[in-house]
Amino acid sequence: MGGGGQQKEEGKSDSGKAGGVYTWEDVKTHSTKTDQWVVINRKVYNVTEWAKRHPGGFRVLYHYAGEDATEAFSAFHPDQKLVQKYMKVVQIGELAASEPSQDQDKNAAVMKDFQDLRVKAENQGLFRAQPLFFFLHLSHIILLEVLAWMMVWYWGTNWILTLLCSVMLATAQSQAGWLQHDFGHLSVFKKSRWNHLVHHFVIGHLKGASANWWNHRHFQHHAKPNVVLKDPDINMLNLFVLGEKQPVEFGIKKIKNMPYNHQHKYFFLVAPPLLIPVFFHIQIIQTMLNRRYWVDLAWFLTFYIRYFVCYVPVYGVIGATALLFFVRFMESHWFVWVTQMNHLPKEIDYERRQDWLNMQLESTCNVEQSFFNDWFTGHLNFQIEHHLFPMMPRHNYHLVAPQVEALCKKHGIPYQTKTLYQAMADIVTSLKSSGELWLDAYLHK
Repeated sequence: MGGGGQQKEEGKSDSGKAGGVYTWEDVKTHSTKTDQWVVINRKVYNVTEWAKRHPGGFRVLYHYAGEDATEAFSAFHPDQKLVQKYMKVVQIGELAASEPSQDQDKNAAVMKDFQDLRVKAENQGLFRAQPLFFFLHLSHIILLEVLAWMMVWYWGTNWILTLLCSVMLATAQSQAGWLQHDFGHLSVFKKSRWNHLVHHFVIGHLKGASANWWNHRHFQHHAKPNVVLKDPDINMLNLFVLGEKQPVEFGIKKIKNMPYNHQHKYFFLVAPPLLIPVFFHIQIIQTMLNRRYWVDLAWFLTFYIRYFVCYVPVYGVIGATALLFFVRFMESHWFVWVTQMNHLPKEIDYERRQDWLNMQLESTCNVEQSFFNDWFTGHLNFQIEHHLFPMMPRHNYHLVAPQVEALCKKHGIPYQTKTLYQAMADIVTSLKSSGELWLDAYLHK
């Protein structure tokens, strides 16, 4: 009988008491929103109440409820010893000595080699950020915004200058998106308050979005990439069916919210043009108000105050609003193609509780390195390395990439690199393939 049963025999609560000894079967039974246990480094934690206060959001912990979260914990927490001090209060015991360190069918050899690679990368200094890199990146974003404003303010508002202004602002917005992504993941400065301040400045004042909204959404994506019902980035609100299993399920159930066999066509009319200016914008405002993120709301408002102060005197209220919508429209295209090309054509499935390396490699791919690709994608062309080491600064991805590829080759794990064109084309190809699977199941099953 497992450790949970032993606790009952001693007259203790099944919810777990400090000092308990448990099996993986015991842990697996605590995987609901109202009863969440996780295992980290063989120690068992009841995080049911703590999840509500978790800085990374309560959903990240829930996604790992009832399983081993050691690798995810290592990936997201740079100072693990500090965090573990706060975890003692929720520790209820440990795994029985007879239990393996990993749950399910995770490959122990892969996990050991990946951990060794992580330690090696740390010893090589690849997790240390170069503040100058990020300062220069921020400077070129601000320069683009200033030049765009000066151009129309001093030279007029003809359609050519307005188009150039829009392109420059959209470029600045996209690059600011990659930069806030950096500050959301890692510590560029030694003092955390400076990281939080710069992150809020970039995503709030330069982009008009919410830091907390982004953190809680994006950490879920990294924790469970391409896992149905857990990765918000593949939550398509039934507008699209993705992968190989979801289309067949929808087809068998005769679900036809959209003509999914044509989704590779209407994708161009829905996702790239509307994601940021419509869906994200509504979601950001709702999140800030519902969860009372007042600091985020204040930063959010500074963006719109600054923007309209700069452009209403030039274009008027209606013109300035139209310009902003057009800028969001262009930025949304940039964002969708860059973020989806690494994930949408890859494996999309329900929870399988894989080890970190296999899970990330099955759901991500790289795009060839070049100066343009690095700049255009914010170094997210190294998506594999970014997902394996989310706390690693992007200027070091190319240094760790050969080591990751060698590890994958050793264990027979596919490491995929594409051209930029092929990666974008594969988005459409994968949507077409999934749509055909849906149609076949809809008509014949």
